[in-house]
Amino acid sequence: MDIERGTGLARRQLLTLALAVPAAYSLTRAGTAPGQVPVSATAAWGGPVRFRPGRAMLGSYLSLHGRTLTQSLALRHRQLGRDQRIVHKYYPWSGYTPAAEPDVPADAVLMVSWHGTTYHRITGGGSDRTIAAMATRLAGMKRPILLRWGWEMNGNWFAWDGTHNGRKPAGYIKAWQRMHRIFHQHGATNVAWVWGPNWNSGPNVSWNKFQHYYPGDAYVDWVGVSGYNFARESPKKLFSPIVKAYGKRKPIILAETAAVSHGPHTKARWIKKLSAYVVKTPWIGAVVWFDTDTQKGAAHNFRPDSSAETLAAYRKMARKSRFSG
Repeated sequence: MDIERGTGLARRQLLTLALAVPAAYSLTRAGTAPGQVPVSATAAWGGPVRFRPGRAMLGSYLSLHGRTLTQSLALRHRQLGRDQRIVHKYYPWSGYTPAAEPDVPADAVLMVSWHGTTYHRITGGGSDRTIAAMATRLAGMKRPILLRWGWEMNGNWFAWDGTHNGRKPAGYIKAWQRMHRIFHQHGATNVAWVWGPNWNSGPNVSWNKFQHYYPGDAYVDWVGVSGYNFARESPKKLFSPIVKAYGKRKPIILAETAAVSHGPHTKARWIKKLSAYVVKTPWIGAVVWFDTDTQKGAAHNFRPDSSAETLAAYRKMARKSRFSG
């Protein structure tokens, strides 16, 4: 999100309401043509949710006014002529540990964005039971799951960000690694770990750079990023820093993205730019649209069908082979 535009509060309110140990991969670019993913990356990348070179998974968080998730999925299928490859859901930190997600199609990858808590509640062992319970439930689903815990940690709008934890990113890393170990101990080998900073840091100071929060290659399967065009940012501006920093080490997922309108034709044009950017960026293995018109406290409509022109642009993107992962 663009924290300078004051958009964090409204989206945070929305998300609050919404309810295998991976190897450290060593890659080489020897013999790799420019713009291609190294052959050594193709076999191991992504952990339980495999990265497929040249094929990005396309999915969404769906929350459409007046429709259930099942109805929303059906609508998008009719409009796009295809199913969502990823279905994104938000879980609160505690009090909700589902045993199944029957409204998520069996052939879709479930992506769970799991809220966090302060670092010391995890690193001190006080949250071990909460973590173990979630690990057991997700393992029991017996389906590939992308788990994005404690996202946008380089912002200043969540309980698990550095600003609310003494400006000590090392605490985030310790918390992440402890959770990772507990998940492994409880057999959650179907869970791929997604580390997902915001595209820009708030505050934008040295201690809060996203690199300081990275848990380490052995603890991350996918690197994600959140980015919206709130201030007319291009896809390149939003996503290139993360791609440049991690694209040769981990597959990249645009874990939260969407366009808002800045006037006639602007939303459709941005979608076309996004499509072109992903086509030119082989490290991107998934794109997850924040597909909703129910954001409280804001007039933003993130839906890709907010106009016929916008839907046409999104449909064209969705039908490209690059988005057939």
